[in-house]
Amino acid sequence: MTLVQVVDDGTEVVLGRADERRLDLALVDALARMQLTARGRTCLLRLRGVSEELRELIELVGLADVLILEPRREAELGKQLGVEKVVQPGDPPG
Repeated sequence: MTLVQVVDDGTEVVLGRADERRLDLALVDALARMQLTARGRTCLLRLRGVSEELRELIELVGLADVLILEPRREAELGKQLGVEKVVQPGDPPG
């Protein structure tokens, strides 16, 4: 997940990335505190690339109206995202 600060004039500043491997209330609490601090400075904190699990946890604890989550990005033109096939030298065609 990427943390983005949005200032008064709409300028976005990427603050950094947060590790979502440890999804718990401490992470949600830290994000909520960061949002409150940003609002106190007339800024906003926007969360980009949030996993479905973290979205559900934020909704469960009732902070969906406090934390600003960017909409999920859809695959381009309906193409599914995935691992491309890797061909090794000497592999038969097809």
